[in-house]
Amino acid sequence: MRAISTTISVRAPPGIVRRIIADFPAYPEWNPFITRIQGALRTGEPLSVTLHPPGGPALTLTPRVIMVHDLEIAWLGHLWIRGLFDGEHHFLIRPDDRMSCTFIQYEIFRGILVPFTGRLLEQTRRGFEAMNLALKRRAEERTDNLEAL
Repeated sequence: MRAISTTISVRAPPGIVRRIIADFPAYPEWNPFITRIQGALRTGEPLSVTLHPPGGPALTLTPRVIMVHDLEIAWLGHLWIRGLFDGEHHFLIRPDDRMSCTFIQYEIFRGILVPFTGRLLEQTRRGFEAMNLALKRRAEERTDNLEAL
């Protein structure tokens, strides 16, 4: 088993961050790592997720949603067959106060191929970081626009 976890502080209400994360059709507009998600955000539903890891080729996976809460979303995917290379991906929003939060993106990898995927996992970590920065910019921009009203 291996895990990747990235964290970023966001000066935006948790609800704004949650709306951005749940708005799958808008991902191509802002997300440099997860450039497309198709499917319903409901527990048990399949998704089609296209990833663009920095320095690596695009990859489309078909995970299944395993958790949908106000402040956490997760899915579980398998590369080819279960047990070979499985990834449990989480988006977690931790409120700091009414107008800010911490966004945590993490994934737990299991399977017989995991020990041989160091380069892929490093590309994935860099992808998480790029997505986190893009999410922060988008959420803070929306918050700034609300405050200007």
